[in-house]
Amino acid sequence: MTGAGPAEDAAVRGATLDKAVHENFPVAPFFLPRAWRDDLMALYGFARLVDDIGDGDLAPGGLDARHLGVPPERADDRLALLDAFETDLGRVFDGEPRHPLLRALQPVVRGRALTPEPFLGLIAANRQDQTVRRYADYAELLAYCELSANPVGRLVLAVTGTSSPERIRLSDKICTALQVVEHLQDVAEDLRRDRIYLPADDMARFRVAEADLKAPSAGASVRALIAFEADRARQLLLEGAPLVGSVHGRLRLLLAGFVAGGRAALHAIETAAYDVLPGPPKPTKVRLLREVGVMLRGEG
Repeated sequence: MTGAGPAEDAAVRGATLDKAVHENFPVAPFFLPRAWRDDLMALYGFARLVDDIGDGDLAPGGLDARHLGVPPERADDRLALLDAFETDLGRVFDGEPRHPLLRALQPVVRGRALTPEPFLGLIAANRQDQTVRRYADYAELLAYCELSANPVGRLVLAVTGTSSPERIRLSDKICTALQVVEHLQDVAEDLRRDRIYLPADDMARFRVAEADLKAPSAGASVRALIAFEADRARQLLLEGAPLVGSVHGRLRLLLAGFVAGGRAALHAIETAAYDVLPGPPKPTKVRLLREVGVMLRGEG
């Protein structure tokens, strides 16, 4: 145990959970039952924190490292932090976790009978980010999304008690699409971290060199490449959309929001004429609501 007080624990949780408002999709919207909202925020806290560790975006001060038992001299060592995080995840299933976000996750894991595999997948994806910075082809990128994105949808289905093999298959398509869309929005930011999630063979096909991605604005070849990858993501969203109609009530609205978030983000990329290099094109709330309506009417 760290000996931290309630105020410090709250600050550590808030530094991560407050980022939910910046996501492309609603994390735990008000219309859901309170129990679902609480569980989904606990899942988000885990997923956001592991991504922040992998990206080096932890709050300053080293509090997360201290909660995980990582010594100050290694507080910037991402692999050490991920190892410690995985160890603390083990305590969620058998023991008493140290990090406040993992302590909040423990009752969800126990109450919903969740298994370690989806959580371990998210950690593995962030480990991969430390060593794999380029992807040869689309198949390699999809394998990465299997770790980095698909576990999230599977956890949502598990928490809401709606898992089935077909729903998991559809959810995987949606989650992979959302991950690809995020990569398209963040091309410039990822490159600053020396990461490129655009498949190398596609870059060669469209005659895009890495230097082209460093320009302040995208040229015609980069725009064509982004449009091509956006079409792939749009097709995945279309293939996964029947998931929305397979459930009812407020869960249907939540899943419609996930798909709508991806569709609205793709519309923002298209509206920017596929020039993602100046910064991430962001969807408007009006567009998001419009896309939600499309999904609920079954027109997607």
